[in-house]
Amino acid sequence: MKLELLDYIIIFGFFAIVLFIGIYVSKKSGKNTAEYFLSGRSMPWWLLGFSMVATTFSTDTPNLVTDFVRTDGVSGNWGWWAFLLTGLLTVFVYAKLWRKSNVSTDMEFYDLRYGGKPAHFLRGFRSLYLGVVFNVMAMSAVTLAAIKIGQVMLGLEPVETVLLGGTITVIFSAVGGFRGVVYTDFLLFFVAMGGAIGAAVYLVNIPEVGGLDSIFANAQVQEKMSILPDFSDTDALIGLLIIPLAVQWWSAWYPGGEPGGGGYIAQRMLAAKNENHAIGATFFFNILHYALRPWPWILVALASIVVFPDLESIRQAFPNVPENILKNDLAYSAMLTKLPTGLLGLVMASLGAAYMSTISTHLNWGSSYIVNDFYKQQVNKNASEKELVNVGRISTVVLMILSSLFALELNNATQLFDIIIMFGAGTGLIFLLRWFWWRINAWSEIVAMFSSGIISILFWQYEDVLFLAEGAPFPTWSKFPLVVLITTILWLATTFLTKPEENKVLYRFYKITKPGGPGWNKIHAEAKAEGVSLEDENAKWSVPSGVLAMIVGCILVYGCLFATGNWIYGNYPLALGLTVLVVVAAFVLLKVWRGMRNVF
Repeated sequence: MKLELLDYIIIFGFFAIVLFIGIYVSKKSGKNTAEYFLSGRSMPWWLLGFSMVATTFSTDTPNLVTDFVRTDGVSGNWGWWAFLLTGLLTVFVYAKLWRKSNVSTDMEFYDLRYGGKPAHFLRGFRSLYLGVVFNVMAMSAVTLAAIKIGQVMLGLEPVETVLLGGTITVIFSAVGGFRGVVYTDFLLFFVAMGGAIGAAVYLVNIPEVGGLDSIFANAQVQEKMSILPDFSDTDALIGLLIIPLAVQWWSAWYPGGEPGGGGYIAQRMLAAKNENHAIGATFFFNILHYALRPWPWILVALASIVVFPDLESIRQAFPNVPENILKNDLAYSAMLTKLPTGLLGLVMASLGAAYMSTISTHLNWGSSYIVNDFYKQQVNKNASEKELVNVGRISTVVLMILSSLFALELNNATQLFDIIIMFGAGTGLIFLLRWFWWRINAWSEIVAMFSSGIISILFWQYEDVLFLAEGAPFPTWSKFPLVVLITTILWLATTFLTKPEENKVLYRFYKITKPGGPGWNKIHAEAKAEGVSLEDENAKWSVPSGVLAMIVGCILVYGCLFATGNWIYGNYPLALGLTVLVVVAAFVLLKVWRGMRNVF
């Protein structure tokens, strides 16, 4: 594969535009922390929605999807498709609560919801735990994908790829702040999607593949095509579908799929003009992210099975690739080497766009934690806005360096996906209930956070004894539910064994967010006895309608996902039936949505 002049013009022209945007908005972004991290809370829903989609399309995403498809088939993607449930619950229940809270970061929420030293500790520790440790892991997975693309497609050494991609990204991220990230994300989305779709259309029709009919006639591909796992294979059914849909979506913390919203999704909701724009942004994101975007990657992954049926065939085609990173996720990059001039430049620019959109968001998000929730709270409470913005820019550079160094030690993206999922197992239920149950306190979250991590480490340490040995007491797929169960028991016990938050803290939180529901009945009664007014007692609780909207929304989005797949597979009667279901679900959802209070 050789890049021609046209390819270089496309690639460097794209990078020049991105840098220009970052520099152009730098003056306004540097005014204060509200501008640098939230763009003055003035962003419209459509711009934030595109930003969310662009952020979750990173260089490691098509690699991860390819790994899933080649290893477990298309159904292997339920590990992340299941997060649609929490995504739509965020849309119809939690988005307006986040915007009402008016906090600067979701870490600041801890000082709003809880009180005293435990709340301060939780805010400070978790800001570093997520903003640095987990954030660096997530960014390193993205950087690892960039390294593999650089090696296979450009012949670059890992350090060269890290220096080239990281330098450009960190400059416009540090200078432009959140406004620069969101503005460039709008451009990055279209470049990234154009490259992904263009690559899929071209690659399924190259001579080595022979078009869709040839792909679907391939015996190895046929074993991987099903959108649902084989129901006769109990382990696959439980591990790939039942656990993600029954347990994982509500119980695990994962960047971009946090139960109840959080992380950079919360950051975008907090940056919205108002509650309606926060809701619109998250709904727009979930439709594009789950219903429309996966299929170009899936098609390339299926085509890669025809061209590179196993790892040995990839090894023979790319003998210079180090053995430690020769995994199934490399097949996506291997397929891209077959693109022609022009389209190759567009795809390389799209991969650069995917890398930059994700890394820039993680840098700004992680830096917001370091500045607002650690430095300003723990180091210098009297820091000026100028000092805080400078700390934000410095921490952006440091996060980039740490993630780059860590990426050089990794082998494949699936490693970190599994690690992050396990370390957040059992904490998700707290994130859902803390808005609606007064009894949860700071100690509940502290115990959940530490117990989840410690139990996961112990399970990995004794994996051979507990899960993999012949005649072991637990099948391998039970690892995640066991962590969830033990962690949940521990934090629930802690909740009832420790003192609840003081009433004045709970009153303040309720007055600001007004979550409603039976979980606050005791607090309502005590407030009434004390002569404190929390809200109109006749106010209708919107959560039941929100849950109904979530269920209908899931039918709509999953229907789109299945319908698209069956149109591509040529299963036209089923595809038509699913399309009708999507139309009906859209009509019902619109009716439910209009009936909800404070929603569009």
